[in-house]
Amino acid sequence: MIPRAALLIAALLLAACDARRDAGQIVVSAIGGDLRVDQPEPKDPDFARRVMLDATAQGLVRFDAAGQVEPGIAERWIVIDNGMSYIFRLRDATWQDGKPVTAAQVVTLLRRRLAGSGNALRPFLSAIDEIVEMTPQVIEVRLNRPRPDLLKLFAQPDMAIFRARPPGGSGPLRVISMARQQTVLRADVDLTRSPDDVAPPDARNDVRLRAERAALAVARFAAGKSDLVSGGSFADWPLLATVDIAPINRRLDPAAGLFGLAVTERSGFLAEAAHRAVIAAAIDRPAVLAAFTPAWLPVNQLLPEQLDSAALPVAPAWASIPADARLANARRMVAAWQATHPGQLTLRIALPSGPGATLLYGRIGASLRAMGIQPARVGHKDPADLRLIDAVAPYDSARWYLATACAPCGTEASDAIESARLAPDAATRALRIAAADSALAADSAFIPLARPLRWSLVAVRLDRWQGNARAWHPLNHLRNDTK
Repeated sequence: MIPRAALLIAALLLAACDARRDAGQIVVSAIGGDLRVDQPEPKDPDFARRVMLDATAQGLVRFDAAGQVEPGIAERWIVIDNGMSYIFRLRDATWQDGKPVTAAQVVTLLRRRLAGSGNALRPFLSAIDEIVEMTPQVIEVRLNRPRPDLLKLFAQPDMAIFRARPPGGSGPLRVISMARQQTVLRADVDLTRSPDDVAPPDARNDVRLRAERAALAVARFAAGKSDLVSGGSFADWPLLATVDIAPINRRLDPAAGLFGLAVTERSGFLAEAAHRAVIAAAIDRPAVLAAFTPAWLPVNQLLPEQLDSAALPVAPAWASIPADARLANARRMVAAWQATHPGQLTLRIALPSGPGATLLYGRIGASLRAMGIQPARVGHKDPADLRLIDAVAPYDSARWYLATACAPCGTEASDAIESARLAPDAATRALRIAAADSALAADSAFIPLARPLRWSLVAVRLDRWQGNARAWHPLNHLRNDTK
């Protein structure tokens, strides 16, 4: 029996001769499982759920089309006391049921988000000491250490102001109809502008958001049945070779973040930093990434730039050694180790599902075999020696890169990262971050390969879509005739 999903994909491809609509409702496919946000802090929030949360439950601030911070529930804010206090004035917002949003509610919900075990940003918000209501329209966020990057963290969907009962947020889009894998959203009325200056929301500008697998989303776009596929990653990239989609519709984000292998089992051959470093040195990065797209460039250092460190990013000691010499050195080390440890040296690599992950495994496996190491693929949550980290940076701090790559790392490196977190001022923090970068590089706990590959399929009429470092594209910033 032919699977139902395969029949639907075939039907969409047969309809590919249909012209894409130039006006009216925007149809968006977000790659993921479902759109339910009744539990805003699931252990593994997928992309589609985060899109839905961002569209219907903004935080104090949010991201615009360029990935820059713009007002959310807060219409304006100031930073005082040398960066130790953020004061937000709330706009006249309402919940999905029409009741007004109050400062007391925002304070309660923000405190809950900060305490929630499911909030992935929690480790990077530890500088927040207290959140208090100053007036019915004003709240203050008090810090115990200055954090100039706090607004970008507050703009993440993970920090959306969301009520569980009744479920919902304050926009900027409102739910018109809802199902598990599809919803219709409509622009909220902008209460900050005069009714004479703002046309009422038009149903023709509604957003129909679907949560679906990448294969179905790509087929739907190729058939002219949707305007945007959002949330593409390396795991789904090979699907684009199966359909005829114009280059103008294929968009890549200049995503900041990490894409590489964390050394998760520090025993056997991987117990020594020199052995971990030799594997990092000998992986043929250009060959691995060339299997995807020439636009995906290799990296060999953890930090993309200096960011908030006091020093330039630490380059590995092997970076200036020719590739063939690095491979020969790896072969010698593996052979020497096997001389005293009989049997095949095997390393388990934990990867997600998807054709791109299979392609990646094949190329990384070829590099390991060339060193004399046998690769073994395991599931992304299974016990492993090397585990893929593919994560977009939520904000521009070197500490995020260091803490995320330390999964785990040695005592010296982890202590240095913790010391940077606890730094009392920006200057001390910068020095400690530089020291942590050096310690983590010496520990060779992470093997950088590239920056995250994030792609979208975008109809020409979505003229406000912009690639950005956050790889985030709010549904209320897709075209000029939507709010």
